[in-house]
Amino acid sequence: MTIVQKIEPQGCGCDAPEQLSKLISIDAALARIIHHAAPVVGNETMPLMQAVGRVLAAPVLASAMTPPFDNAAMDGYAVATGDFTGDGPWRFAVAARVPAGWSEATPVGSDGVARIFTGAPIPPGADAVIRQEDAQRDGDMVTFAKRPEPGLNIRRAGTDMRPGQVILEAGARLGPREIAACAAAGAGHVELRRKLRVALLVTGDEVRRAGTGRQEAEIWDVNTPMLCAAMVQADMELVNIAQVADTRAALELALSGLAGRVDLIVTTGGVSVGEEDHVKPALAALGGTLHFSGVAIKPGKPVSFGALGCTHWLGLPGNPLAALLTWQVFGTALVRRLTGQCASGPARRHVVTENAIHRKPGRCELRPATLLGFDDQGREIAGCDSATHSGRVGTLPLADGVLLLPAECDHLPKGALVEFLPFPDA
Repeated sequence: MTIVQKIEPQGCGCDAPEQLSKLISIDAALARIIHHAAPVVGNETMPLMQAVGRVLAAPVLASAMTPPFDNAAMDGYAVATGDFTGDGPWRFAVAARVPAGWSEATPVGSDGVARIFTGAPIPPGADAVIRQEDAQRDGDMVTFAKRPEPGLNIRRAGTDMRPGQVILEAGARLGPREIAACAAAGAGHVELRRKLRVALLVTGDEVRRAGTGRQEAEIWDVNTPMLCAAMVQADMELVNIAQVADTRAALELALSGLAGRVDLIVTTGGVSVGEEDHVKPALAALGGTLHFSGVAIKPGKPVSFGALGCTHWLGLPGNPLAALLTWQVFGTALVRRLTGQCASGPARRHVVTENAIHRKPGRCELRPATLLGFDDQGREIAGCDSATHSGRVGTLPLADGVLLLPAECDHLPKGALVEFLPFPDA
C-alpha cells in the first residue's frame, strides 16, 4: 500500500501551534479594550438640529406632556357618544369646524357635531371622532350609521410622554429616531460628549497617493482614503493624517508629537514581528503600554492595542482588507467606548452558507460575503469566495459584511448556520 502525503503549501508560519498559542481571542481583545478605555472627558451643549450622530452626555427628559392635549387621530367628526340614542342611523348638524392649531372650538352638544382634522384639539363635550369615511355629508348635515365607542380615534394627552420622563439615557447616539424623540420631548438643545480627536499614521515606504506616478516596486495607498472614509463620523474629528517613513526614529517622532494632543492614534502596518516592523518598538521606547498584540483572527492577526500616556493606540495591519476588518471589529468598539456610547454596535446575526466552505482551522476567519436572499425556510443566504486574501479589495463593493468562520472548523457544509457581521454602510 502506498501512502501519499498531503501536499501543504509553504506559508508564513502564523498558524503554527507555537504562534497560535500566543494569540488571544476576539472576545478577549474586545474585553481588554473595554477594560482599558474610558469615555473622554468634556461636554458641550448644542442645538438639537446640529447634534445628529453625536453622543449624549446627559439624559433627555420630557419637558411637558406629549401630546399636550387630547387631539384627533384622523380627519372626521368630533361627537358626543351620549347623543347616539335609540337605533341608527343618526343625523346631526355640523355646528363647528376645528382645524389643527385652532384653540377656539365651539363646544359639541346635542345640537350638533364638529368637523375636525388630524391633530386638532378635541372640542369640549366631544368624546369620540368618527372618521370621514364612515360619515355621509349632506350640506350642513351629516349622517352616521354606526354608534361610536367613547375614546374612538382620540389621542389622549400625555400618552406618549409625561413631564420628567427619561426619554433617552446618557450614551445614546443621536440618529433620526432619537432626534425625533428629543424634539417631541421639547429638547431644543442637548448636552453632548465632545468629539473624539483621532490621528491616522500610515506606514509603508512603498505606498504612493492613488492616481499619482509610482515606481515599479511601489503601490497606491489604499489605507489612507479607506480608513479616512471609515472614520467620517459626527462624533470623531480626524485632526492629523500622515504617512510616516518605515524607521523607528520617524515613528518615535510622529508618536511623541501626537501623544497627549489626541485621544486616539491609529497606525497601519509595522505591527508584525519582521525587521521592518517598527511601530511597537517605537511605542515601547517612548514608555508606552501594550494591552494586547496579536489576535486569533484571519485576516488581521497582528492587530494591537495599547496606550502612550493618556492617548490610546490601535495598531492595524498594513494589508488593506485586514486593516478595514480589524477597524470594523476593534476600532469601532474602541470609538464607542471612548465616546461613552451605551450601544453595542452592529449586531451579528445568523445566515446560512450558499456553498460548502473548506478552510484551514486555527483562527477565526472574517470572510467577506454577499447576501443572496432567503431559502425556503426563511433563512438568509450568504455567498463568499473560496478564500480570504488580506491584500485584495477589488470585490469589497460587492460584499454586505463578513462571515465569522469558527476557528476550529475546517469544513462547513452547504446550508451551514454561521454568524454574519454587516458592514456599517451596507
